[in-house]
This record gives sequence, structure tokens and C-alpha cells, in this order.
Amino acid sequence: MRTLFEALIFDQFLGDPPNEYHPTAWMGSAIGRLKKEAPEGNDQSRLGYGAVIVLGGAAVVFLLGQFIQRITRTLPFGLGYSIDGWLLKTTFSLGGLLGAADEVKRALEAGDLTEARRLVSWHLVSRDTSNLNESQVSAATIESVAENLSDGVVAPLFYYAIGGLPLALAYRWVNTCDSMLGYRDEEHEWLGKVPAQFDDLVNLVPARLTAQALLVAGDNLFESDQPRDPADMPPQAIYERDSGTTESPNAGHPMSAAAGVLGVELEKVEHYNLGAGQRKPEVSDIGRMLELAQSAMIIITAGLFIVKAITSGYQAIMKFRRRFCE
Repeated sequence: MRTLFEALIFDQFLGDPPNEYHPTAWMGSAIGRLKKEAPEGNDQSRLGYGAVIVLGGAAVVFLLGQFIQRITRTLPFGLGYSIDGWLLKTTFSLGGLLGAADEVKRALEAGDLTEARRLVSWHLVSRDTSNLNESQVSAATIESVAENLSDGVVAPLFYYAIGGLPLALAYRWVNTCDSMLGYRDEEHEWLGKVPAQFDDLVNLVPARLTAQALLVAGDNLFESDQPRDPADMPPQAIYERDSGTTESPNAGHPMSAAAGVLGVELEKVEHYNLGAGQRKPEVSDIGRMLELAQSAMIIITAGLFIVKAITSGYQAIMKFRRRFCE
């Protein structure tokens, strides 16, 4: 539990280290080198090679995490907890995510749409943002915060809670594989198929936990500043209607929950329309999304501390039994 607490403190006050000291950047470099060695031509060979990268790499990272923990637990003065906390912090970046969204909000508030488009493209989304209007930039920012809250923050912390630092690092490897290989173009169609599908699998639970936390956090959160039209569907109904309408089996869950709570329509043309029939997002809705995300994280963090306390207690009991009862 101390490791989790220190990781959250590091994220709040230190932010992300430079790439040369960032384990996720190291993972990306390793995946990039492995990608260059992928077999050419044969689809089945590329499919198998992609599976080896994501599954074999996750296993290696998991074992490396276990090895690191064995070493850090021998260090005096609690230094090992701080090292583990720093390593855990590098698997997520809540402060970076919220800060990037806030930069977009401030650019829009200053009337600089060109800069807002650049920032949302640079930090948050991969789509072409050059022709987005103010409302569409606001929508893209809200969507990105909701989706990345799930796979960029909640998921690694969820896997830490149930499997410790090694499992959190293994998750980060899987997610990085998906972000680098999981495309449907000619180069990646077969190479990235297993990484993409495995990433979908490991994010099933975190995406739904994030959605539920957003819905719970949204209860009574914005009643004073944005009263809802009685004719509007309630957030839960929006979530149930729209969460399964995205191509990804997971992204629609936190995004539709956010659309429902904020009372806005989040549309990516020719891909999805979440919260259809509600008003278009405004710049102020980015700030409301940031507040919603922070409130949801308080709920999630409390739950994770409880889960971690239960798993740690169970491990202590089993260790006691092995030592004195066998």
C-alpha cells in the first residue's frame, strides 16, 4: 500500500521522467527493435511473431519486475518502497493527462483555435485535427481524457492492486505493444492483430470500472452549474445505450459514461456518436471533464487501496500458515 501511495505522490508532484529514464520509453524502444526483425510476406509468420512480442515480452517484463522487487525489498530505510513507487508511477500518468487537456482548454479560452488543434493532436488524439471547430476540439479532448483515464491510469493501477508491480509493468508492455503495433494498415494488419486483441482483453475490466466510477462521481457533481433538461436521458441510460457502439470493445464505456454525465454529444465522424441528441460540447465542458476525472479517481483509488489491503492480508496469512502450520 505504501508503494501505491508513493506512486500517486510522485505523479502529483514530480510528473514523468525524461524518456532516457522512463521504463515505458525503454519498452517502446525494445518493441521498435523487435518490429524491425518481423518476418516479411507470410501473414501467419507475422501473426505468430506479433504474438511472441506481446506475450513473450509481457512474461519477460513480469519476471524482471519480480527480480527488481526481490532486490528493493532488501534495501534499508524504506528505500525499496520509494523505488517501487517510482517504477509504478512510470506505468501511469494522471497528472500528464489532465495537464495536457488543461493546455487545450486554456488555448481555446484564449481564442487560439490553431494552437488548441495542435495541442490536442500532439498530446491526446491521433486523428487529423486541422479542420476541427471549437466544439469538436472540446469533444476530442473530453473523449481522450475519458479513454486514457481507463487504459492509461486505471488499468495499470488495477493490475498493481491484484498482482503487484510485476503485473503493472507487464500490463504497460501489452498496452505499449498495442499503441505501436495494433493498426489495421498493410504493415501491421497481421503483426499487430494479437497485440490489439490481447490489449482489448486485459482492458475489459478496467474500462468498465472507469465507466462506473465516472457515473458514480457524476451523481450530483454538476447540478448547480449545468442543470439537466428533464427530457434528457439519465447518464446511466446513455451509457447503457451507447457503450457498445464503438469499434473498440472498451473505449465506448468510459467515453459514453462521460457523455452521459456531462450531458454532451461526443461524435467522431463515421466512427461513433455517443450521447446523441444532447448538446454539443463547449470549452467549459473540458474543465467539467477534468473535475469529473479527478472525482472518479478518488473513488477508484479508494477501491484500489481496499483491494490491495485485502490481497496483502491474504498473502500475509498464507505466509504465516506456510511458516507455522506446515
